[in-house]
Amino acid sequence: MNNHEEHIMQFSCYSHLPEQLRAVRKPFRETAERVIDELPRNPERITALRKLLEAKDAAVRALVAN
Repeated sequence: MNNHEEHIMQFSCYSHLPEQLRAVRKPFRETAERVIDELPRNPERITALRKLLEAKDAAVRALVAN
């Protein structure tokens, strides 16, 4: 994992969150780990991780929005 990936992955931690938010974030973390483990290291892999981060953020906002 390179510095860009480490930076992105820090935002996918979920153990400190309430259960409801953990349930939303966990699949995104697991997918990000698979991306790192299974895809070659290149700019597109970082883009994939960034897009997962954006999707995770949107999912969390959808959960907490009124």
